[in-house]
Amino acid sequence: MNKKFPEQISPALRELERRTPIRRESREDTRRIGVRRAGAREAQAISRRAALGRLSAGALLAMGLWPGALRAAEAGGGRSFRFIVVNDTHAVSPECGPFLDGLAKQMKKEEADFVLHGGDVTDKGDKPYFDMIQEAFRAVGKPWYPVIGNHDYVTQTDRKPYEEAFPKRINYAFTEGGWQFVALDTCDGLKYEKTEVQPATFQWLEENLKRLDKRKPTVVLTHFPLGADVRMRPANADALLERFLDFNLQAVFCGHYHGFTEKLAKDVPITTNKCCALKRGNHDGTKEKGYFVCDARDGKLTRRFVEYKPLPLVPRAAAA
Repeated sequence: MNKKFPEQISPALRELERRTPIRRESREDTRRIGVRRAGAREAQAISRRAALGRLSAGALLAMGLWPGALRAAEAGGGRSFRFIVVNDTHAVSPECGPFLDGLAKQMKKEEADFVLHGGDVTDKGDKPYFDMIQEAFRAVGKPWYPVIGNHDYVTQTDRKPYEEAFPKRINYAFTEGGWQFVALDTCDGLKYEKTEVQPATFQWLEENLKRLDKRKPTVVLTHFPLGADVRMRPANADALLERFLDFNLQAVFCGHYHGFTEKLAKDVPITTNKCCALKRGNHDGTKEKGYFVCDARDGKLTRRFVEYKPLPLVPRAAAA
């Protein structure tokens, strides 16, 4: 082993060394070419640690590495708790009211501590439908944390109804049970494909990630999918993921693509899920609507899909 590095190196670096050949001069070569030339070549060599730092998030994903999670494997994870992740409710018509009422009543039975919403709360960004889903989700009786979706914009630049419904819910972070949750705006206005995460989100990350604890279990929530090769993934998704390479990232939950996908980076799942909308279908052709129920325990996360099976819809006015 190169004496420049200690015998005990992280599993990520050991895996990188195995997969990334690094040229080394043998003792015989060193004697033959002379100490001066050997020193020059050594100065030009890329160390294992430097190579790890230079790889993009995409390259690390392809290699199955996530350095922050590996380094923090023994860090622990606070108390146990449960949360729900739902996405793409697309509230757009009066019939959506009873559909969402039934959804909230079913989610309440999971006895979760809070709900994450992966965006496209509404279908056209109209204020009455933000009001509709807020009224419905009150029945869960727990806090819920949304991110904005492209369908939550009114125009390419106008998202005022969303911001009025959910103040300070564009880019933000919160903690629960010793875990960190980071919710990020990945939208490019109304655009649904060929998008880029906008500079304001990267600026927020630059200013706020340094305030978080890299060793604590961390979950990221976005609307647009970040998993490699998933449809409608932003062009600069890797640049966003790179900001979390040193974090103990345990999961990334995304919406927008209505269908289940899972891309693993080491043990870090980056997922999308089926939508949970009355008026929208799934992109993958499946019929089920539903959500994830997640349990956090000992610094790790387990996840299960729960299908929403609505009862016959009864208009709110008739039920009152």
